[in-house]
Amino acid sequence: MGIPLVLRKIPLADPKRDETFKVVDRRLFTAEGELREEVAAEEKLRREEPVAAPKPQQSAAKPAGPAAVPQQPEPAAPPEPADVPERMRGFEALVNFIAQNAAMLLGAYPDPRSGQAMLDLDGARELIDMLDALREKTRGHLAPEEDRLLLDVLGSLKLTFMEMTKVAAQAMQEKAKSRT
Repeated sequence: MGIPLVLRKIPLADPKRDETFKVVDRRLFTAEGELREEVAAEEKLRREEPVAAPKPQQSAAKPAGPAAVPQQPEPAAPPEPADVPERMRGFEALVNFIAQNAAMLLGAYPDPRSGQAMLDLDGARELIDMLDALREKTRGHLAPEEDRLLLDVLGSLKLTFMEMTKVAAQAMQEKAKSRT
């Protein structure tokens, strides 16, 4: 008992249709490294358009006919600042909590029990990676202050992590030298 297999002819290409395609060179520069003429012409047109565009809008503002339609996209720009997310204290507290724990693992704060600085590079790396993931997943959804806070904290922690890694590596080398 087998499964019946139905074979049908599927043409790979239609011999009656002659398919052609056009190759368009969209490179900005020639083989000699000079700007291509078409690109230079397009760039010149782009520069002239913004200067010419306000004049028709000003004169078109007087007639109420078809000129009213092009003016509707302009009011769409102001709502963007209204879409800026609000600052949340909970988010800042979360960032500070993770950052303080990472700083503690990098030796910034003494251990409450022993009173000595603790160095756990692997644990600190995990917490820094968490903050990186948090920044990546919340990109575009943070208030500017929150984004700045996260960026500053990450920069500071990464710099401290690199410095402490170098110090730990030097200490390991000195310890190895003293054994020999």
